[in-house]
Amino acid sequence: MHKITIYPGFDKDHNPENFDVLNLYPSKIYAIVGNTGSGKSRLLKDIEQLVNKDSISKRVVTINDQQIDIEQRFTFTNQMIAHLSQNMRFTLDITVDEFINLHKSCRKKDIPNSEVIHLANTITAEPIHSSMSLNLLSGGQSRALMIADIACICDSPIVLIDEIENAGIDKMKAMYALCKQDKIILIVTHDVHTALLANERIIMNNGSISMILAKNKAEETLCKQLGVAYQKQLDMQKRLRTGERCI
Repeated sequence: MHKITIYPGFDKDHNPENFDVLNLYPSKIYAIVGNTGSGKSRLLKDIEQLVNKDSISKRVVTINDQQIDIEQRFTFTNQMIAHLSQNMRFTLDITVDEFINLHKSCRKKDIPNSEVIHLANTITAEPIHSSMSLNLLSGGQSRALMIADIACICDSPIVLIDEIENAGIDKMKAMYALCKQDKIILIVTHDVHTALLANERIIMNNGSISMILAKNKAEETLCKQLGVAYQKQLDMQKRLRTGERCI
């Protein structure tokens, strides 16, 4: 897959969106930002559903300049799009090992389970073991396992993420792991550092894409400074959790 293209629709007041066309490319991160109710989740749904003027927004989403027929959309969505929501909870009563084996068999992948679990354990501070039951994993463990699963097993070239910084995971390691797989990553976020880690920011307002901003040099410098502060915050979180003093 070479690109996703989003063609403008309309905002909540039925006014046309103020952009010509938005192309999204692999190995890039796009942050979707805006106030609550600005249309961030709607944009994710439009991409996930590969809409063709048949959603509330009336947008068109194409893959490699091809519109997807409605009969094919379910298949395309399952094959090409992975969606990581804010609340990750498993209901299957199987172990982590069994879950990974199940997904590997579905995707016809030959990868050691230990590689997936190792990646998940670099993302969360709560160790995950192969014998753990899925439905006993914490929110952070579940989210880390799913990120590792998407990075290592899932072939989907498009990843949609709602608030990656939730559940106490290391968002920088998570984003790096996903970027290495040549995926298009779209992240809904309210966090300044996460937004500045992205290559471009999609600004939402009143249900509309109001602006598309590329990161500039000054923001790159600020992002590095925030990255240093973020690592300090992770260290302090670890100290708090183990009963140590922060200072």
